Amino acid sequence: MQQSQENLLEIGGHTFRSRLFVGTGKYKSVEETGAALTASGAEVVTVALRRVNLSERGAGSLMELVLSKRWTILPNTAGCFSAEEAVRTLRLARELGIAELVKLEVIGDKKTLYPDNEQTLEAAKILVKEGFVVLPYCMDDPIICKKLEDAGCAAVMPLAAPIGSGLGIRNPYNLQIILEQANVPVIVDAGVGTASDASIAMELGCDGVLMNTAIAEAKNPVLMAEAMREAISAGRKAFLAGRMPQRLYASASSPLQGVMK
Repeated sequence: MQQSQENLLEIGGHTFRSRLFVGTGKYKSVEETGAALTASGAEVVTVALRRVNLSERGAGSLMELVLSKRWTILPNTAGCFSAEEAVRTLRLARELGIAELVKLEVIGDKKTLYPDNEQTLEAAKILVKEGFVVLPYCMDDPIICKKLEDAGCAAVMPLAAPIGSGLGIRNPYNLQIILEQANVPVIVDAGVGTASDASIAMELGCDGVLMNTAIAEAKNPVLMAEAMREAISAGRKAFLAGRMPQRLYASASSPLQGVMK
């Protein structure tokens, strides 16, 4: 069946069929990483630049796996705590031949790993001017999301819950406001714990979901990756179909017209 245009995701000149973005950390081995990424059906994988040796590309290495042309690499700045650190990290990555599509992450607190909105916005403005296609990780705050969009970011990536927490969608109401005002894709990033969380994000109308721990720390990562793939698809279809209205009282499934009395 041909992919319908409304199911294609466009970000900064890139077009993707899958709306699931996956990370490459926390797996037991490179082999398990590859199996889970393949099972997920994701086309975009994110790599933490400060935690991976980008120059190590020999057989069996993570970089050899992700550079196997099966995926679009989304380098991220996890571990950066200032705009200066994040910008410098991405400039170095570009010199090593990593693509212009990047995930900007500037952490403001080591315990919660919540993003620093001010530093994220500062870095985003610099990176956009330098030609990067910026996808910023941010709070589920409609104000910062709008400011990042206005700064030229190709998408916004509000969290669902703290990184690696698995708590799921904590504030669907803020996400709804972000979706209402956004003119760029909205990708939920961080906090997803299981397939139903991913489906809820898509049912709300989010354009995609990025996750790592939910798959990597599952008892069976490959099977969870498959579940996430199906959840993203189901949630997207439900959003496009349009859910029935919610009612306080019952509504009979069978019509009353023509019923014999």
